[in-house]
Amino acid sequence: MTVRLRAHHLLCMLTFIGKGYTPDFTQNYRRIASLLSAGEPIELVTGPDDICAPLAGLADTHCLQDSVTERDEKAALAVSQLLNRVIVEGSVITPDADLLDRMRQAFRTGDIRAGCARCEWSPLCTDIADKGFPDVLVGSAGLTEQG
Repeated sequence: MTVRLRAHHLLCMLTFIGKGYTPDFTQNYRRIASLLSAGEPIELVTGPDDICAPLAGLADTHCLQDSVTERDEKAALAVSQLLNRVIVEGSVITPDADLLDRMRQAFRTGDIRAGCARCEWSPLCTDIADKGFPDVLVGSAGLTEQG
């Protein structure tokens, strides 16, 4: 099964520890984290994705706000630069341990965090990265090298 993700969720998946907007959102994200950890491919999409699904139809959902679209654009550019390939709608990425570790290292140093600007979860994600990604639910966890 291919997991459909918007670009900024390529960053969010690196620090997901089971917290979210609503219980339904968190339960759904946990299911997706299991799929990603199993190496299911990711297809990049624009707009609401498989993670956003439980928020669809809520009056105050942020999924369609311009600020989130801007985060997607910045995240796609940063991940494209890291991977040395253009990441656009329809791109497919396989989240293997090597890729996730590489992305986490770049996340920790701030190299791919432009898409995190003005995100309410950014302080939590920074804390998780600073501690070496303990308890993350997608892929490899607990990086041992600090740097």
